[in-house]
Amino acid sequence: MVLESHNDPVVTDPTLYTVLFENDRVRVLQYRDRPGDVTHPHRHPDSVMVTLSAFQRRVFSGDRHAEIELPAAQARWIGAQEHTGENIGATETHTIFVELKEPAPHPVDPAGVALGPSTP
Repeated sequence: MVLESHNDPVVTDPTLYTVLFENDRVRVLQYRDRPGDVTHPHRHPDSVMVTLSAFQRRVFSGDRHAEIELPAAQARWIGAQEHTGENIGATETHTIFVELKEPAPHPVDPAGVALGPSTP
């Protein structure tokens, strides 16, 4: 999956997202922010997120929102989605995203995708 530059998180928020690795099948991003930081609207393809710190966030997509609190050292699935996020906690966020470039085997209705990471 190729992201358009206007919704690629590395383009929309270059001070928060950096590319650590990329090949023809995956792209690995590092995300770091501080309390109060807010991202611009961006899109993630199907991804695995690994939390390197504990954090609290509010994620918005259209008229939907979710508040998320995750401990460090968790791996979670994130279905493809477009959103904005806000660090609403007292700690910095530090995560790794492993973005898949291959499309999902079956189309998914965005309204049926949970905002943010899956629960265990």
